[in-house]
Amino acid sequence: MTTQTLHRTGSGAPSAAEAPVVTGIGVTAPNGLGTEAWWAAVLRGESGIRPVSRFDTGRYPAKLAGEVPGFDPAAHIPSRLLPQTDHMTRLALTAAEEAFADAGLDTSELPDYAAGAVTASSAGGFEFGQRELQALWSKGGKYVSAYQSFAWFYAVNTGQISIRHGLRGPSGVLVTEQAGGLDAVAQARRQLRKGTRLLVTGGVDSSLCPWGWAAHLAGGELSTGEDPDRAYLPFSADARGHVAGEGGALLVLEDAAHARERGAGVHGTVDGYAATFDPPPGSGGTPRLRAAAELALRDAGLTAADVDVVFADAAGRREADRQEAEAISGIFGEYGVPVTAPKTMTGRLSAGAASLDVAAAFLALRDQVIPPTVNVAEVAGDCPLDLVTGTSRPAPLRTALVLARGRGGFNAAMVVRAAG
Repeated sequence: MTTQTLHRTGSGAPSAAEAPVVTGIGVTAPNGLGTEAWWAAVLRGESGIRPVSRFDTGRYPAKLAGEVPGFDPAAHIPSRLLPQTDHMTRLALTAAEEAFADAGLDTSELPDYAAGAVTASSAGGFEFGQRELQALWSKGGKYVSAYQSFAWFYAVNTGQISIRHGLRGPSGVLVTEQAGGLDAVAQARRQLRKGTRLLVTGGVDSSLCPWGWAAHLAGGELSTGEDPDRAYLPFSADARGHVAGEGGALLVLEDAAHARERGAGVHGTVDGYAATFDPPPGSGGTPRLRAAAELALRDAGLTAADVDVVFADAAGRREADRQEAEAISGIFGEYGVPVTAPKTMTGRLSAGAASLDVAAAFLALRDQVIPPTVNVAEVAGDCPLDLVTGTSRPAPLRTALVLARGRGGFNAAMVVRAAG
């Protein structure tokens, strides 16, 4: 494995060991609760974007979101935990439960400190913070700053997963917005290199509440379209912003030797990763998503010719889409590799987005099919991409590149490969 020292360093400590393997996947998404239900909906091109139902959006300019359907927390979460958790944490606990079941793991049988949890979070603290403020207003009480509230929430979200599954190994939370799902998996990879056997990692996020919605609107990137089929159109000349969503994916990332020793089934390997920062606005510098992708390929010991499909970040804003298309075509050539953005069926899920794309990449490699980018009828002329639109595309697949960008200049790229 070729290693590279990065700024906002991407790949972590050098290692000649086998690439870590993903043995479990758990999904909560707007177009399906549970991995196989979600994946079947993705391959059908079935969208989960619809009018917001969790609060009244009548006074807001944006009215659409990707909400996880049919989620009854009482059916998934022990009753004793319900008073201690909010919607996002319940979604995360549900995804973690599925991921461990898929991995065939009983964590109570693992040695102490052999397993941990590293997850991503971003916007989910808004719902928790709103609840705390409402309690303060209605009952009075000690003032807690927004920063304290969010920091405590992030720790509790990962802590609940660790406590429920008896994970006493390394734990942590990364907050890099849409890039967080990749950054968390990369941090879990670092912990495996230090000797931890396995970690649950990825991201699940949710901020579909009035306070969270106000923050989304203040960011200026939400689409105000009211037609679910036309609101979020990345790489289209008609792109006018994105639709927010909730959910994501948690993965069990495991040391390859340990997985082999216990006879675990393997979805695939995490072979390369890198992360970069964009230069400050107005500095005249160029975006560095391409650098992140190139460094991730180098970390994996691969070249552009080895990549069979790219899962795009797909911001849904004309300039951001053009920049991503420029990065992709700069590496692979114009129309040089199939590109897809299945998040057009879920909306952008903040910290849950990139890990859900990683899950999609592994299932695409498994089934030898590229999921579609729905609703985009024609790709803009300044985005010279072979975008998979309309329906799924069968293809021989071995290696996928997943891209993600977070607000504030975060870029991340991850290379994943099929098992075997």
